[in-house]
Order: sequence, then C-alpha cells, then structure tokens
Amino acid sequence: MAHSTASSVRAPNAVEETFPLTQRPSASANRPRISTASSKPQKKSLNWLARLRRAIYLMMQPKKPVAKAPTAWRSIQAIVFASWLNVLLVFIPISWTMNFVLPDHYTLIFIFAFLAIIPLAKLLAFATDELSLRVGQTLAGLLNATLGNAVELIVSIIALAKCQLTIVQSSLVGSILSNLLLVLGMCFFAGGLRFSEQGFGLSAVQLNSSLLTISVIAVLLPGAFHMALQGQPEYNELSTDYNILKTSHGVAIILLFIYASYLVFQLFSHKALYGDDNEDMQPTREYMGQNPFRLHRTHRNITDSERVSSPSSAHDGGATTTLFHPTDANPDVEPGTHSKAPVETEVPEQPLMNLAVCLWLLVVVTVLVAVTAEFLVDSIDGLTSSGAINKEFVGIILLPIVGNAAEHVTAVTVSVKDKLTLSLGVAVGSSIQIALFVIPFIVTLGWIMDKPLTLLFDPLESIVLFLSVLTVNYVVQDGKSNWLEGMILMCLYLILGVTFWYYPGTQGIFPNC
Repeated sequence: MAHSTASSVRAPNAVEETFPLTQRPSASANRPRISTASSKPQKKSLNWLARLRRAIYLMMQPKKPVAKAPTAWRSIQAIVFASWLNVLLVFIPISWTMNFVLPDHYTLIFIFAFLAIIPLAKLLAFATDELSLRVGQTLAGLLNATLGNAVELIVSIIALAKCQLTIVQSSLVGSILSNLLLVLGMCFFAGGLRFSEQGFGLSAVQLNSSLLTISVIAVLLPGAFHMALQGQPEYNELSTDYNILKTSHGVAIILLFIYASYLVFQLFSHKALYGDDNEDMQPTREYMGQNPFRLHRTHRNITDSERVSSPSSAHDGGATTTLFHPTDANPDVEPGTHSKAPVETEVPEQPLMNLAVCLWLLVVVTVLVAVTAEFLVDSIDGLTSSGAINKEFVGIILLPIVGNAAEHVTAVTVSVKDKLTLSLGVAVGSSIQIALFVIPFIVTLGWIMDKPLTLLFDPLESIVLFLSVLTVNYVVQDGKSNWLEGMILMCLYLILGVTFWYYPGTQGIFPNC
C-alpha cells in the first residue's frame, strides 16, 4: 500500500521529467554555434567604442559651466587689454622693418625681435587658457602640455632648420636652468617675504625630481660614451660620432615614451596627487608676530576664494590644480593649503573671448612668432661675430627669457598669494616638458630632417644641468620653502650667468650639417 502511494506521488514527476525531451527545439537551438562565438568579439568591440565615446565626451565637457561667450568686438578688446606686455607688440613691425631695410644691423634686429616675441608668448598662453575653459580637465591639461612651451619649440625648430645646432642645444638647456633656478628661486623668495614657510605636495615634487634626474642621465650618457672611447687604440672619431648620433635617436624615443607615461599619470591615474587637497600637502606658516619684512602696504586681505586668473597657468603641464580653497581654522596656517575638501561654487566661468576669435588668435600668434623668431635666429651669427658676446650666453641666458618672461611674472605673483603648487607647476612642470618632450622631439625631428642633432651637449652645459637639478632636489626634499632657499637658487643662476658670459663654448661633433 505504501509502495502504490509512493508510485502515485512520483508519477507526475516522471511526466515532468520526460516532457522537455519531447519539446520541439527552439529556433535558437538550430543556429550554428559559430554565430555565438563570433558575437563575443562584436560585443567587445561595441563596448570598446562605447567606452571611447564616453571618454571623449567627458574630455570635451568642461569642469564648470561656461557662460555665454562675448561678441567678437568684446573678444578683441580682451586681447588688447590682456596684459601690459602688449605695449611691446609695437616692436613686431619695427623688427620686420629693420630686417629688410637694415639687414646688416644685427644687434638692433636681435633686440627688437627679442622684445617682440615676449608679448606674443603671453598672448599664446592667454589663448590656450581661454581654449582650456571650454574642454574637460584632462583635455585642458593636454592642451597646456602641448602649447605650454610652443615658443621654445618654434625657435628650436627654426634654429634646427638653419643648422644652428649649438643654439638649439644651449637654448633648451637654458630654458630648463631658467625655470629651475631663476623662476623657482623668485617664487620661493617672493613667497618667503610674506610667509615664514610655504608648503607644497611632497610626493608630486619628488616624482618630478626623479623625472628631471632621468633626463639629466640621458644628457650625460652620450658625453660619457664619447669620453670612454677617447684614447683607445681602436678609436675612430667618425664612427664614434655616428654611434653617438644613433644612440641619441634611440634615447629620444624612450624619453618621449616616458613623457607620454607622465601625462597619463598626471592627467588620468593620479591627477589628485597634483592638487592642493592631497594628503601630503605641507602646511604654510605665517611669521610669528609682526612680519620682519613689513610688506603689508595695503589693507586688502587676500581671501581664499580669490581666483588666480592667469593665462600663463597653461605652462604647468596639468589642469588639476585647485584654485579655490576653504577657510582653515588654524591661525598659524595660511587658509586653503592642506584642506581635505575644497569648496567650489558652481558659478559659470566667464570666457573673455569667443571660440572663433580664440582659434584665430592661436593661428595668428603662431605665425607671428615663427616669422619673428626666424629674424631673431638669423641675427645671432652677426651679433656674436664681433666677439662682444658669445653664442653660449645668447642660448643659455637670453633666449630663454623670450618664451618664459610672461610665465615668470605669473609664477611669482601666485606664489605671493600662497598658490605655490601652481608656481611649481609653472617652473618644474615646464622644465620637465622641455627635458622629456621638447629636447627628444627636436632630436627626432632632426633625424627626420637629416640634421645631426645629438644629445651630446657641451660638457659645461651638461655638468651645470646636473648640478642644478641636484641642488633643486635638495631644496624641495622637505616639502617646504622659505626666502633663503629662493635666494640660493637665484644666486646660483647669477653665478651661471657670469660663467657663461666668459665661456666661449666648444665645437660639437657635427659642426657642419
């Protein structure tokens, strides 16, 4: 009886188990398996395209809403009154006229072309800053990194095309020295006159120091290569020179890869490390009691919500610097230097130019810089032929002022407002860009143009670059700065200026290209 009951209970289950076996197979079951396998790569490609579109969309979206663009007339007015340096624009037609009317007056042509390029560099930075307002933070950083040292790049390309290899090398090394010693020293000194100690992000600065050290090693290795083979029985000067040239080409490609990795690190994976709100930001301390330098000449307090508006912030190599800071309760610390959560209002950014005028300004200024820089480079030989001044001094000291004068003023101004992270971005970030991008790019471009430009720099230039980077590493290793450290860096730059005034320079391994 129990057996029959159990079988009666299991009977429906048996029917259910056999029913799927008698079902008609669906249409999907008759499809060949190859279609299922081929759909996976298709789905992956669609997902990849969707992610790419999403990334592009985010890169094009500005971090803050942008207000309505002004009219063309208002945009032109903003260009005219962008900076007091625009008064030097009058030297553009003067330098051009001197080049064609009095082509033998090389000194006057050099001076007028020199003064004409300074405001053009400022306008180029102004246009870059306005363009960065309309795109996302990452793309803005890429724009700043690309156009940050456009003037130095244009001057170097023109000098390379005219086989002025000594000018190319010395001007690029001089730009690094100017940023590391003069600009950074002036920032530390000016900020130290108002604050007892100024703090900045230690991790980012140490990483930047490592990148500069790598670039210095790349410059020193060809010289060691050349010196190690001299005096050997099998030494062949011509073959050694060409081996150094090939080595320079390979090292330049590697340095460009390092710079691309640095951009990914700064703009994508670790962009918070370069902001004012990271964890290792050192505090800024005011003087105890009365400031001994007595620079309080105005009663207007610099508030924490004051925005640093400067086109030259495009040279900082990244757009991740936070420019608004909350008030800190600590009276011994300058507000906003190490806050955890910066408060930002959603006030729309007001552009000073519309997009069309901004793009036209970029094109026009680039053309003017290229033409004026050509006159400048052409006058160097005549300027130095008299022996009153040598090419080393022109390349190391004078030419870097052309592209860096505008950003020098900006860096010093923001350091007084306790925006030292932005100042470091201008000074150290620009040096990294020249060392890891401009120099290897020019070497690679010379490879393409069949110009024998190598990484074998003048021996004194290489040693000076190494010692300067070493000095800066010691100065910034504690994450704090004061006026004495700035004085040390500036005095070192003056020492180098005196040295290169009397240094005649050496002939490169490829004097005639």
